[in-house]
Amino acid sequence: MRRILLASLCIALCMPAPARAQAPAAGGGFPSKALRMFVGYPPGGGVDVAARLVSAALSDYWGVPIVVENRPGGTGSVATETVVRSPRDGYTAMLCQIASHAITPARNKLAYDHIRDFAFISMVGTLPNVFVVHPSLPAKNLREFIALAKARPGKINFASSGVGASPHLSIELFRIETGINIVHVPYKGAGQAVPEVMGGQIESYVGNLVGASLAAIKSGRVRALGVTSAKRNKQVPDVPTFDEAGVPGFDVSSWYGICTPGPLPKAVHAKFNGDLVQLLEKPALKSKLEEQGIDVTPSTPEQFAEHVRKETARWTKVVRTLSLGPEL
Repeated sequence: MRRILLASLCIALCMPAPARAQAPAAGGGFPSKALRMFVGYPPGGGVDVAARLVSAALSDYWGVPIVVENRPGGTGSVATETVVRSPRDGYTAMLCQIASHAITPARNKLAYDHIRDFAFISMVGTLPNVFVVHPSLPAKNLREFIALAKARPGKINFASSGVGASPHLSIELFRIETGINIVHVPYKGAGQAVPEVMGGQIESYVGNLVGASLAAIKSGRVRALGVTSAKRNKQVPDVPTFDEAGVPGFDVSSWYGICTPGPLPKAVHAKFNGDLVQLLEKPALKSKLEEQGIDVTPSTPEQFAEHVRKETARWTKVVRTLSLGPEL
């Protein structure tokens, strides 16, 4: 009996110990702590709304907090510069968009490379800008607005979410195409500009069709004259495109995506992309983004980076054509 007990003990001691923890998940256990998501505009605008929807979905899926931090200023460049100086570990991200990663690099010499110094996770989606007026303005459609602006050169103001952003430049193109003279009044974001046009303090406004802009249209507090994209948006199906409303060939769309300081560890980059794309394809998040007027377009990191390159080239040509430098 004693020999049997000794043999059993020997076998037990020689067997590998049971695992005390599960093997690290794909991505090396990422994420294992809270993340920060930076937004280059104040709360309430399109960039902020999209960032909060995506952050909430990722936070629920990962089971870790994601803190959204608004750092307005410089048409998104204040937030971008903060992010690019952060560790390249995936725990600091931003809602990168057409201004921060295409137009601003086209207009300014930056202390960083807006492509090489970032890891592009995935596109979130595209959306048009929308041009609205206060209901008291005697212009029921875009053609009437053009006629009114020509009759009152330099007398009509338009607000935007900031100098050099996609909404602002879309109206600069509109002014050139139509020969009108209207005065730009820049704000730090849609959350500040939209209340001004709703209250009648300013006659018109251009911004992303999301967040405060969309809410103002649906409430009837402003009159939408046109969307800047090539096709109508299903959230405002009765609002014509600029092309339909009298500016042939006009097509400007904004876009959103998630990026981080880069390069990232390959496993972290792959997991972040895979999980985000999976969530963007699920009705729970996709429908919320579509309700805000966003056409959801998840992508690979390579596709997103290529989109940024093409958009930078496009807006560099626009900036040169319009002679718009850093002092715009």
